[in-house]
Amino acid sequence: MRNPSSADAPAAVVGGRLAALGRFCFRHRRWVLGFWAVVLVVGVLIGGRVFEGSVAGASSASAEADRGSAVVAAADPAKGTVTAVVDGRPVDDPAVKAAVEKATAEIAGLPGVSSALDAYGTGPAPAALRSADGAASLVTVRMADTSTQAQTDAVTERLTALNGAGGAHVTVGGDLVLQQEVKKQTERDTRFGEMVTLPLTLVVMVLVFGGLAAASLPVIGAVASVGGALLAMFGFSRIMDIDTSVLPIATVLGLGLSIDYALLMVNRFREERGHGADIAAAVERTAATAGRTVAFSGLTVAVALSGLFVFTSPVLGAVAAAGVSVVVIAVAAALTLIPALLGFAGSRIKAPAAPVPDEGFFSRTVRRVRKRAVAVALACVALLMAAGAPFLHAEMRSSGAAVLPASSAGRQVAETVDQRFPQASAAPITVVVEGGAQVAQAYADEVVAKLPGVSGVRAVSPVNDAVSTIDVLVHGDPQGGQAKHVVEELRADRGGLRTYVTGGAASVVDFQDELVSRGPWALGLVAAGTLVLLFLMTGSVVMPVKALLMNLLSLGASLGALTLVFQDGYFSGLLGFSPTGGLETFIPVLVFAFAFGLSMDYEVFLLARIKELHSRGYSCTKAVELGVQRSGRIITSAALLMVIVFAGFALGDMLMVKQMGIALAVAVAVDATLVRCLLVPAAMSLFGEFNWWAPAPLKRLHKRFGLSEHVDLPEIRAAVLPGQRPAVESAAGAAGHGPVAGAPVRESGAGEPVGPGLVGSAQPV
Repeated sequence: MRNPSSADAPAAVVGGRLAALGRFCFRHRRWVLGFWAVVLVVGVLIGGRVFEGSVAGASSASAEADRGSAVVAAADPAKGTVTAVVDGRPVDDPAVKAAVEKATAEIAGLPGVSSALDAYGTGPAPAALRSADGAASLVTVRMADTSTQAQTDAVTERLTALNGAGGAHVTVGGDLVLQQEVKKQTERDTRFGEMVTLPLTLVVMVLVFGGLAAASLPVIGAVASVGGALLAMFGFSRIMDIDTSVLPIATVLGLGLSIDYALLMVNRFREERGHGADIAAAVERTAATAGRTVAFSGLTVAVALSGLFVFTSPVLGAVAAAGVSVVVIAVAAALTLIPALLGFAGSRIKAPAAPVPDEGFFSRTVRRVRKRAVAVALACVALLMAAGAPFLHAEMRSSGAAVLPASSAGRQVAETVDQRFPQASAAPITVVVEGGAQVAQAYADEVVAKLPGVSGVRAVSPVNDAVSTIDVLVHGDPQGGQAKHVVEELRADRGGLRTYVTGGAASVVDFQDELVSRGPWALGLVAAGTLVLLFLMTGSVVMPVKALLMNLLSLGASLGALTLVFQDGYFSGLLGFSPTGGLETFIPVLVFAFAFGLSMDYEVFLLARIKELHSRGYSCTKAVELGVQRSGRIITSAALLMVIVFAGFALGDMLMVKQMGIALAVAVAVDATLVRCLLVPAAMSLFGEFNWWAPAPLKRLHKRFGLSEHVDLPEIRAAVLPGQRPAVESAAGAAGHGPVAGAPVRESGAGEPVGPGLVGSAQPV
């Protein structure tokens, strides 16, 4: 009986749980694919309803402005208002008057309507519904708290039917209409972003991989992840208020991460196939190596998002919950769906003809940077600080109807009311007084009217016998510094009464106070988690601190660009929006959390490459050069795909989505170019071997508990694929470019040392 040759021997099994997961998904790929198909279908059919159940402007129980609104709502329960602007003909035109009065009477009798009021009655309330020039009037309908959406729609339809009566033009809006328009526009922008970005990313990945089969897998994985993300957010919407603005933000994060992670997995699979592995072995080795990087990257992004849990704002809490769940789903899809898809399409995926060369654009760039490390580092820091400087004069504001496009009927009505019906428009500041009208009037006369910055006080409005409201008008910007100062003064002097200061300016003040009180805790949590993770990966206390500082610099540049565009109005015409004079209150916080996590994603990948090379004996100088060269192409490709995703969502019409898209696109572009290609190599060249320093106790701690990105892989006993050149040992190491200690080694583009038998340990992609 003959002895089996090595070629007949069974392939060695890669150890580790991720490798086992990859093997399972490959062997049971039909079941895995079926599971994700169900997730996608259910996510689209059921999860898509999350837009219907979302809340436009979720309130916080800890914010005074929201508590005051709740007191008014409890005293006079109403769901909201529907408002129609009747314009184009004189208010007293007989035909217009007859049509409006008839419609008002009919609406007053509809189910769910608390009251309907037009400009043709007597008293101060109807008078406020007439424009000063007498050319336009309002019809306001208050809906009962128990009214349904169908009943609101019936009122909207009846008011819309007024259009053309007597030659007048009618536009229907109001807060209830605004809420529905925000939901619908958000859903449209989300769908539009997906439709634009997915085809573009497919084209880019075809160019990256040189084939449609490999390029299509990340797109399929991203689509499945979006289905899972919608399903997760739908689940959260059943147990907590999910603000409408959260949905596209979470979707864009999930889409970007899914494409990013799948790109890494497919790239690693191609490299393993290029080394001679069959499909099963390549999937297994990909799961063990690139899968480890994906899992570690997901952990860093989740840590960055977890800082949002510190805040009490419902918007930030919902983003944190939805964001972390989206990250988990993106990682799960990369670790399960992609191995299964590779099992189906692996034979059609083109493998590279040769490993990534050690000499190329990125290595030459690093050498040039190293020669002028001080100048490059100073120039990069100065440029990033200058780019971030505009954020120092950023103004926070609650834009209200301005978040919608100018073509929105709800926005048009809101702007018309503010400009032509000052007595009917919402006051910048409203004081809710728990007391009768006489008590509230005395407080208004003695305290409110005498405050500096107050331009006037409207008549006190009794909500019921126990609650009254005072509308306070201010000089200048209704959400500017003067208005915020008045809010602080009103809260400092309550005249011995139980009052709540509400309104747009008060909401901004509440949010800024929360940032001041809880922001340092959130930042500390994110920084501590990031420092610990990077220390466990690198064993150094220097590199994590440097990474944190460099990420803050790139974040500053992103926030500076956000201020220039959306507050100062640069490129507003090109991007199709009207500046509101500030940034939406919670956007800078979300940009920080999202961009910080994404920056750390690329930081982990690059440092893991450099750390692996240094641990295997390369000098710090050569480890940086080779690490950047071997990871530069894939980092740049991943960043380009992220920029496409974020830019696609920035093309939408919702102002908040546009702000997030632009800010994250700038953050990723700056991080993948200026920071990774120039600042990181310059800083590491300056620090030299000190990059790896840690106190002796921490070194012992890392030796015991450190997270190794190093995976021992068995020998590949497979012939080189037809048309490919086998990887061989390089003599470059012997010339002084290889490891400091030990025999010269030639590493593949995957970071795997390649010898005659293709044996070694691999660094994850």
